[in-house]
Amino acid sequence: MPCERKARFRHNTIAFWLSDEEKQIVDARIKIAGIQKGEYYRSSILGQRVEIVAGRYRSDRLAMVLEKISEQLERGDVDDCDELQIILQELLELIKR
Repeated sequence: MPCERKARFRHNTIAFWLSDEEKQIVDARIKIAGIQKGEYYRSSILGQRVEIVAGRYRSDRLAMVLEKISEQLERGDVDDCDELQIILQELLELIKR
C-alpha cells in the first residue's frame, strides 16, 4: 500500500494539458530514454536552461516579480526563505549571462 502523500519525498503534483500529437511524441521520447515518466519529466524540466527573452511583456512581468520580492523582504513577510533564495539565485545566474 502506498505511503501517505505528505510522507513522500516528492509530494507535489504538477499537471498540464497536451494534444494527442504532443502526447505521442512525449511517450515516444520516454520509451527511447528508458526511464520512468516522472524521472523523464523532472530531468526535462529541471535540466532546461532558463533564458529571459527581451520584450515589453516579459520584462514588465520580471520587474513585477522582483518588486514583490523586494516588498516582502522590506516587510519581513517571507514565509519560505528557501524558495525566495532559490528564485534569487536563478535571477542572479540569468543576469550574469
